[in-house]
Amino acid sequence: MLAGLLVSAAMLPVSGRSARAQNDPLPSWNDGSAKKSILDFVSAVTKEGGPDFVPAPERIAVFDNDGTLWCEQPMYVQLAFALDRVKALAPKHPEWKQKQPFKAVLDKDVATLAKAGEKGLVELVMATHAGMTTAEFEQIATDWIRTARHPKFDKPYTDIVYQPMLELLAYVRANGFKTFIVSGGGIEFMRPWTELVYGIPPEQVVGSTIKTQFKVDKDGPVLIRQPVIDLVDDGPGKPVGINSHIGRRPIAAFGNSDGDFQMLQWTTGARGRRLGLIVHHTDAEREYAYDRKSPFGKLDKGLDAASANGWVVVSMKDDWKRMFGFQ
Repeated sequence: MLAGLLVSAAMLPVSGRSARAQNDPLPSWNDGSAKKSILDFVSAVTKEGGPDFVPAPERIAVFDNDGTLWCEQPMYVQLAFALDRVKALAPKHPEWKQKQPFKAVLDKDVATLAKAGEKGLVELVMATHAGMTTAEFEQIATDWIRTARHPKFDKPYTDIVYQPMLELLAYVRANGFKTFIVSGGGIEFMRPWTELVYGIPPEQVVGSTIKTQFKVDKDGPVLIRQPVIDLVDDGPGKPVGINSHIGRRPIAAFGNSDGDFQMLQWTTGARGRRLGLIVHHTDAEREYAYDRKSPFGKLDKGLDAASANGWVVVSMKDDWKRMFGFQ
């Protein structure tokens, strides 16, 4: 609920926020080079007549979701959703008791599930996310996100969003930016709740997709979700998704893992003032600490390349006063 209230405030007209913005638009950020880089960038691209001025329609900022806007440990939220769906559907599929990777899910065998790799995860997603209408899937995802809770914090997943990033979203929007989510997560898994949580409407969400088919049944026209991958919006797929869905090259990109590497390259590799920012998970006490060896949100290549590319690396431990709105 707190996240929704914060987003509602962020969606007020710019004039209603001007007094607050003149104080400190990023109160949950510690003063330092990371915060200064953000403020300097926004100031430069919004200063009319300045050498780095960017017209408002071209102020596109793209944000990864998992690990950048909300918590992605101990596993991606959509994976937790898929595992719960396997358990819910298991009575209709007795063969899953002996078939991997479904058996591993039902047996809570994390080691075997991990060995299934990307192929196994795709199989789980196809079995639990397809074979229904888009409206039916939206309702299932909405019902789940309303009730599921994070295992460490015992809060709804929509409360495990980073307060500093909510402030950043509000700040750039107050300065004429249009904000998009560009995530490896499923586009139709995210769209039902991103507007409430982040103030980002469904048409500004870019994610992985499966193919859909148009049909007319007894209730009228419907779209049926097919068990076929259409786009994996991760790694090199992110610039492809940006080009297909947004049609403008971003001037700012925010990520946290090597899955965001090509999005950062695509954003900052063009002419003009650009901002690339990596959220580095360094706070084991308030959240989690991980990077190069993590099975989820691995950050290795990005750390090595950040300096040469001029990307800002944000240490959650050092740069953030506050992690979550409930803390």
